[in-house]
Amino acid sequence: MKRQNALTELMGYAGKRRYLTYASWVLSAISALVGLLPFYYIWRILDEVLRCAPDFALAVNTVSFGWRAVWASLAAMLIYFGALMCSHLSAFRVAGNLRKRTMRHIATLPPGFLSEMGTGRARRIVQDSSAATETFLAHQLPDIAGAVATLLGMAVILFAFDWRFGLASIAPFVLSFVFMYGMAGPSMAADMGNYHSALEAMSNEAVEYVRGVPVVKTFGQTVFSFKRFKGAIDDYYRFVMAYCKKCRPPMLRFQLASNSVFAFLIAVALMALSGGVERNVVLTGLLFYTIFTPVVATMLNKVMFMSEHLMTVNDALVRIHTILDAQPLPEPLTPREAKGAEVAFDHVCFRYDGAERDAVHDLSFSIRCGQSVALVGPSGGGKTTAAALLSRFWDVQSGSISIGGVNVRDMGAEQLARCVGYVFQDSKLLKTSILENVRLARPDASREEVLDALHRAQCDDLIAKLPNGIDTVIGAKGVFLSGGEQQRVAIARVILKDAPVLVLDEATAFADPENEALVQRAFQEMARDKTVLIIAHRLTTVRRADCIHVLVDGSIVESGNHDALIERDGVYAKMWRDYQTSIKWKVGGAA
Repeated sequence: MKRQNALTELMGYAGKRRYLTYASWVLSAISALVGLLPFYYIWRILDEVLRCAPDFALAVNTVSFGWRAVWASLAAMLIYFGALMCSHLSAFRVAGNLRKRTMRHIATLPPGFLSEMGTGRARRIVQDSSAATETFLAHQLPDIAGAVATLLGMAVILFAFDWRFGLASIAPFVLSFVFMYGMAGPSMAADMGNYHSALEAMSNEAVEYVRGVPVVKTFGQTVFSFKRFKGAIDDYYRFVMAYCKKCRPPMLRFQLASNSVFAFLIAVALMALSGGVERNVVLTGLLFYTIFTPVVATMLNKVMFMSEHLMTVNDALVRIHTILDAQPLPEPLTPREAKGAEVAFDHVCFRYDGAERDAVHDLSFSIRCGQSVALVGPSGGGKTTAAALLSRFWDVQSGSISIGGVNVRDMGAEQLARCVGYVFQDSKLLKTSILENVRLARPDASREEVLDALHRAQCDDLIAKLPNGIDTVIGAKGVFLSGGEQQRVAIARVILKDAPVLVLDEATAFADPENEALVQRAFQEMARDKTVLIIAHRLTTVRRADCIHVLVDGSIVESGNHDALIERDGVYAKMWRDYQTSIKWKVGGAA
């Protein structure tokens, strides 16, 4: 399907305010034409003064012409101010509606979409790309309308006063347009896209690097972890330098041509004098065109950058459409409710876009109601992917996942969200009060219900030390919590939600020993009578699981409880021995 051109699409977001955009063009054009009048009055002053010389007392109209030039300048400024008022009112509406639509669409997409895109890239698209459309509508379009009107008005003036000087003025600008095309031609669109891609990649890597700083510092991997970020910076640097070198010759020729008009004017003046033209006429024309033509060069620069501005906004809309064109997971016409809390994976296969092999392959296991099952194994084995598929972060590509005998694809998004509670490895809290953070699970929950959930999540000591209890704000305007404390508040949120199925994905990964003990007690409280799927690297957290599945390369290679797997002396037993060695190790040697 062919996409609308940029301006038509943007006007669709403006609603009734699109007429303000059109009004801004008209007002800007009028302002530009009125802005030419001072040049006319300046010419009248020069002409009168030269004709009256040396008896300047005869120049009686100079003051009148001077005031007319002043009033024309003020009128042009006021009309241009009105144009900007109109364009900004429309531009703000467009940018606001574009951001709202993009964010509303993101809310309909599966969480896996943002995982693949990267939060840094998504943030930059929503903020910077919509800001680019605002700048285009608020400033660049009115300026372009004014520049075009100025050039048309100047074309008339240049030939109306003296056609010879008019030709001399036009010639270098025609050359400028020829040179400009060499820089702002069709290839520039691809260059502009590559520029924004390089900038976007650098922004995304910056966000991910900053978020990983605590882990980087903990494990002393500063240089290694900086490698991807530095690579993105280097890619951006290489592109920008190559692009600058590519644009330098045509830009030099453009500037040389557009600023060489004085040489042409002087040449014409000398030829006119040698041809017998009256000296005062030549001098008046030369002075007028010398004052007037620099404005032409300024307008030409605006027109030159017009194509760049249009390419920028087109590229911004293309990036926004990478989100808007993403399709939500299909919703069933008649959503079904789960009739229990049993979970079943039936020959599930899933592969990420661009991957060479399946992340999970022919994965089959079940979890009975009230049972806890753990997925363990080497990194990259498919544990987190399997948990994400249960919550439909993505859809399986073959096989099926069911809850209570109902395929998750046959459940509506709301029904599935009510069924599954998810505790992530790095749970996020909003910059608001603890009360509101916990209430995200159930906005209608009472204060007493929130307090009970926090109590069951082992948060009593945390709440007691906060200045305003559960009304304490988290973040820069309040207090900061440790990773383990944030995790306990996140668990309180899941307890309040009271979903029958729980997914715990590396939920104690960043907790210190004291917080880990509290988190484990909170898990026991939260998991009572629930169906639980646990993803863990710390094997002590899964010892009490009813069944442990060992995943390697997306497939189950061993299953059983902790004792049975230890007796088998396979992959799990080796992992257990390695884990025991790691926790006994101390600085300076083994314990």
